[in-house]
Amino acid sequence: MIAIVARQVIKKECIAEYEALAAELVEASRKDAGCISYRNVTGHTDERLHTFFEVWKDQASIDAHNASEHFTRIVPQLGAMMDEPELVDLYDLDA
Repeated sequence: MIAIVARQVIKKECIAEYEALAAELVEASRKDAGCISYRNVTGHTDERLHTFFEVWKDQASIDAHNASEHFTRIVPQLGAMMDEPELVDLYDLDA
């Protein structure tokens, strides 16, 4: 299994729109083949900080997810709302 942690800092004026799109992405992504877990959380002390926590069966599942309609439509919109570059790390859970 592979975990993905994607940290984003969102422009304050975009938070409501970001949260609506992120919720749509989470709902659709949870239905993707190979998705073990998929969630988006908000920072405890900074509402601009959002992080996606994802767990996938394998790289093929991630590749299919990244090519999905919901991912290719929503992620660029989320990117336009970021105040800082996104930080993405992958972790091998089978190690």
